Amino acid sequence: MKNNKSILVLISAIIFSLNANGSEITCSGKVAALGYHANNQFMIQLDSMNAPVFFCNPDSQFTVSGTSYITGPETCKTMYSTFLAAQMSGKVITSLYFDGDQVPSSCNGWAAWSSANIRHFLLKP
Repeated sequence: MKNNKSILVLISAIIFSLNANGSEITCSGKVAALGYHANNQFMIQLDSMNAPVFFCNPDSQFTVSGTSYITGPETCKTMYSTFLAAQMSGKVITSLYFDGDQVPSSCNGWAAWSSANIRHFLLKP
């Protein structure tokens, strides 16, 4: 009987930890907007998204709740430069993976002033 209780507690803890994790979504499209907002955060919006999203800080490590991924300042600057080049050239970002608690279920469902980690992106020629 005691083992059954232990197993039930373990299963409950696993289920709770799964629900505590943030969401993830993959969006694609052309860069519709790049922005900067104090306190030192960059924002991106693809044409498939309804709102820009904070994705990094060029001065310090950027983290969001719901994921363990971290974006360092040098990576932030490189991503911003890549997104700016994609915007200027009209290239399509085929896969932009977002992670975190504020990630919606669809690319056009972002709340205003959301933050998310960019785990991966793919830009094809």
